[in-house]
Amino acid sequence: MAFAVYNAPDTPCRRAIILAGGTGSRLTPMTWAINKHLLPVFDKPMIYYPLTTLMFVGIRDFLIISNADAIPEFRRFFGNGSQWGLNIEYATQDGANGIAEALLIGEAFIAGEPFSLVLGDNIYYGHGLPEMLAASAMHARNGAGVLTYSVSNPQDYGVLTVDAAGQPVQIAEKPANPTSNRAITGLYFYCAEAVEMARALTPSARGELEITDLNRVFMEAGRLHYEELGRGSVWFDVGTTDALFAASAYIEIVQRRQSIGIAFPEEVAFRLGYIDLDRFSHIVDGLPDCAYRGVLEDVRREATEG
Repeated sequence: MAFAVYNAPDTPCRRAIILAGGTGSRLTPMTWAINKHLLPVFDKPMIYYPLTTLMFVGIRDFLIISNADAIPEFRRFFGNGSQWGLNIEYATQDGANGIAEALLIGEAFIAGEPFSLVLGDNIYYGHGLPEMLAASAMHARNGAGVLTYSVSNPQDYGVLTVDAAGQPVQIAEKPANPTSNRAITGLYFYCAEAVEMARALTPSARGELEITDLNRVFMEAGRLHYEELGRGSVWFDVGTTDALFAASAYIEIVQRRQSIGIAFPEEVAFRLGYIDLDRFSHIVDGLPDCAYRGVLEDVRREATEG
């Protein structure tokens, strides 16, 4: 089998913020001693999934935002990202001030360019996903792009309602009586103007800058676009023990039955050409004898024998 090389799409987004803060209270007691986003989803930390998802879009510059206590943990995992051909920076969010505050914290990192924002506990996988992500990212040239997913419990999410022509007409946050089952997932693509739009938001009743309000501003201006994740894709919001177990089971089944790796930054960087075979082999050889190394050894074997 020929070694498969991935070609990153040409989109306006080259920077991404991963929001990985919060207390993870719904995962107590597991989160008493470790940041939620470093908990394992099958065989790797949760945060590896959104990171590699955005690598597929061609993003190589990342800002991880978390609480001050967790930043040293993330630094131990990622360093500056150069081992994977990335640039990873860090910033802190003090208190539960809302998802949209990430744009203000990351303003210097965004540097007046289109960018992506992803919640560190959101996991995506499926056929055609990179192409769908690229299509959503294109809307960041002068608007906003979001991904939606049909759910059975829309009252737990921000819900998008569209008209007969498929145009967004309403966004409701955790509605008691949903008019749609189309949940807006935790991955967003924005034009640089979103920073000033976030700055102009009024905090909600719970004292937070709501990402739903920011998306509503774009919608009311006719600048919000969505891509629907279909039956060939899955989305997990891994904020509860049930969701954490379900996501781990799903990843385990797919990896073992298809004999592939999901969300291995080393592999993604290698296939995208961010690192060469020598660098990839150096990383693999530096790992202890474990299942994670075994997956990467299979990739190396494919690259050298295919």
